Parts: sequence; structure tokens; C-alpha cells
Amino acid sequence: MAAGGRRDDAAAATYVHLARAVLYREYLVFVRYPANAVGGIVVALFFFGVLFYGGRMVAGRALTDSLEGLLVGYFLWTLSVGAYSAISNDIGSEVQWGTLERHVTSPFGFAPVVLLKGVAKLVRTFLTSGVVLAVMLVVSGTTLQLDVLTVVVVAGLGVTSVLGVGLAAGGVAVLYKRIGNWLNLLQFGFVLLISAPAFDLGWTRLLPLAHGSALLQRAMVDGVRLWEFGAVDLALLVVVAGAYLGGGYVVFRSATRRARRRGVLGDY
Repeated sequence: MAAGGRRDDAAAATYVHLARAVLYREYLVFVRYPANAVGGIVVALFFFGVLFYGGRMVAGRALTDSLEGLLVGYFLWTLSVGAYSAISNDIGSEVQWGTLERHVTSPFGFAPVVLLKGVAKLVRTFLTSGVVLAVMLVVSGTTLQLDVLTVVVVAGLGVTSVLGVGLAAGGVAVLYKRIGNWLNLLQFGFVLLISAPAFDLGWTRLLPLAHGSALLQRAMVDGVRLWEFGAVDLALLVVVAGAYLGGGYVVFRSATRRARRRGVLGDY
């Protein structure tokens, strides 16, 4: 009877219930460990302070002329790091805690659970990065065009490609375990991807973040609204986001299946 009840509960559960539970879990972690959340904001602002004040001493007027673009790029970088590490670092923590197998045995499947956890962390990252952006604007005395709908849609689609990269990296982490140094190294590559539009190379728009960075600069610096972008630009943004997210999902599932076959899924 009890076993039948559990099967009925599992059958009644939907992805809506899963998404709600994952978002609530993320909220509880944020509330119960506020020092960690505040610490992330402080670290982000510290690096911005080094970049801003150090740049003013070295570059002077040249930095002032490009300050708006720098703020937008740094904002997108904090979002990207959050989206990327949301999955790769979280899987490493689950392995250390010994709770990874609970996700694997979920009736929803391992990959959907991990993906929704990444989306939940991305929502939190949007909130914390928004705080960082607000402080940066006050400190630098700069103003940007902040149409909420445009910023959320463009930045969200832009970092979705990074979420796909994070899925692929998470799958590799499940398979090979201690590769944290390599995963952290990839975060600095986001700087090159965000600055790729400055090189005006057409093919770079197919890379993660690059096209989203270009559109976000136009939205936040020039005040271009979502409906004012060309259909081709928006379509490319959606296609790139979907392609990298889908590719990352496939790599994640392939890596976790191989880890199961090798019997190293829960090893550390």
C-alpha cells in the first residue's frame, strides 16, 4: 500500500512541482546563509573597484569615455559566471555531500533536475547582479538605459548559452571529478566573449555571450528597446541560446550515462 502510494505521488508530480520545489530550495539557501550571498556581492564589487579606480589612475579620460560599456560588460560577466558556476560548482558540492544519488534516482531524471536548479540559481544571480549594477552606477556616477523587459530578455537569452556550457562542464565534472581548476579557468574566457563585438568579426556572433553582449550594449547604452531590434538579431540570439543549451544538455546526459556505466557516478 505504501509503495503504491509513493508511485501515485510520483505520477502526480509534474515539472511545475519540481520547478517550485527547486526555486523554494534556492530561496531557503539564500535566506539561511545570507553571509555567503552578501560575500558574493562584496567580492564582485571589490573587483569592480579595482578595475574602476585602477583604470582611472592608468587610463584616465580613456576609461571615462568607455565607462558605460565597461559597466554593461561587467554586469553581463557577473551574470555569466553565476549561470556557469550554478551547475558545475553545484554538482561538485552534491558529490562532496553525498547527495548526488538522490538527484539521479529522481522520477524526473537527473538532467532535468540539474537544469532547473541551474535556472533557479540564475534567477538568484539576476537579483544579486542587479544589486551590483546599482552600486556600480552610484559609485561611478554613470547612468544607463534600464528598460527592465529589454534587459531581462536580452541578458537572459545571452547567458542561456553559458548555462549550456555549464551543463556540459557539469557533465564532465561528474565523469572526471576534480577538475575545478579547469572549470574556473573557463570563467575568464567569458571576458573575451563579452568583448568579442568590439572586434567586429561576424563569425563571433555564433559564440556564447558574444551576440547577447552586443545587443545588451545597444539596449543599456543607446536605449534600444526590445521591439526595436531587427528580427534577424533577435532570431540569432534565440538560436544561439537554444543551440548551446541543447548541446550542453546532450553532453551532460552522455557524460552521466558514461559515469553510470563506469560506476563512478557518486565517487569523489
